[in-house]
Amino acid sequence: MSEQGILVVVSGFSGAGKGTLIKAMLDRYHSYALSVSATTRAPREGEADGREYFFVTREKFEQMIEEEQLIEHAMYVNNYYGTPRQYVFQQMADGKDVILEIEIQGALKIKERFPEALLLFVMPPSADELRRRLVGRGTESEEIIDKRLHRAAEEASGITSYDYILINDKVEQCAQEMHELIQAQHRRVSGNLDFIEQMKAELKAV
Repeated sequence: MSEQGILVVVSGFSGAGKGTLIKAMLDRYHSYALSVSATTRAPREGEADGREYFFVTREKFEQMIEEEQLIEHAMYVNNYYGTPRQYVFQQMADGKDVILEIEIQGALKIKERFPEALLLFVMPPSADELRRRLVGRGTESEEIIDKRLHRAAEEASGITSYDYILINDKVEQCAQEMHELIQAQHRRVSGNLDFIEQMKAELKAV
């Protein structure tokens, strides 16, 4: 039975540890590919085209939008960001489950266009713990932290549109749970109709 990869969308509050969690899972399991976004922003020091992002001109990006080469796209701080369709579907055809780390609006757009996508929302054990993690970064002012918490409160209303939540308390344990949820998705009846029909035909022929 040949295995097609699935599209996995991971969202979560800022400070919930999405990036750390995904990295832990990619380090432990090798059946995953992290989606690489296209962007019109300039590369930062140490970034490489095709690794952190596909760096493209605004003209090229707008052409990609027009030609429907993107699964979803958005604009942040005057720069476009989007998910290239070809890259994602090539990885899935190669049998890789593609992890796409994205905010809620983009995730819901993807669910609308690709109902078979698996949506996971990463949460901290509590709001107090979320604040503690944001403060612990030591990189942002109290004002920015308050804005992030306010945004998290707004985002919380969208969580019910997701398939599963993951409580990121212990990273290794949460990475294991994420892996198990994705593997379970591979066994959904709706994703295995060809195999089921084949089995039915073989049973009749026995």
